[in-house]
Amino acid sequence: MISDFVRRCSRAAVPLLVSIGLWGCADTRGGTIAYDKPLAAPDEVKFQTLETNYKIAPMDKLSIKVFKMDDLSGDYDVDLAGNISLPLIGQIPAANLTTAQLDEQLTEKLGAKYLEHPDVSVAIKASTAHVVTVDGAVREGGSFPVGGPISLIQAVAMAKGTSEDANARRVAIFRTIGGQRQAAAFDLTSIRRGQAPDPQVYPGDIIVVDGSSIKAAQKQFFQSFQLLSIFRPF
Repeated sequence: MISDFVRRCSRAAVPLLVSIGLWGCADTRGGTIAYDKPLAAPDEVKFQTLETNYKIAPMDKLSIKVFKMDDLSGDYDVDLAGNISLPLIGQIPAANLTTAQLDEQLTEKLGAKYLEHPDVSVAIKASTAHVVTVDGAVREGGSFPVGGPISLIQAVAMAKGTSEDANARRVAIFRTIGGQRQAAAFDLTSIRRGQAPDPQVYPGDIIVVDGSSIKAAQKQFFQSFQLLSIFRPF
């Protein structure tokens, strides 16, 4: 019975394997976004320094120091709602405030109940205005701090490269230019081979690497096939 089952599975697997092998060439260019479109520089090109009146934004990282209070001092992430959470005083709105304004609020709240004449300092440790976001079929997507323009290959490398299921021939860069979101597609495979220029990526850009459903289906099939192989006769 087991041998018959294995033979039936093997016969069924052959045409599927052949078809998957034929489909494996489907990692090609495509989509509605134009390829190799020259993207102008983004609206803001000077990202090395923040303005003195910079407003704190969600996902920024702040460095807060309270003199002689190590338990309160440290790095704090601004959440998506624009708040930070500190010991003693709890959740505090931080978004749309300058560091000086947040400094005043923290000094007031700590001095009201807990400390006498607290000495507080607030600084921006990492800003969303200084990051490139890499998403899609990469090994470790996320937002990565950068000090200025980098190349597309460098940006993908910061995300630990493309994943096994990636279609490297379909990579999109999204950028805000003139107040409008624009996009261009690039063939990362051709860029890696030196057949196409490596475009510049700026802070604030979003990069999305397409995922190949063909490779994903193939991977899933082989995982299932390995499970079936445990029924082979010894």
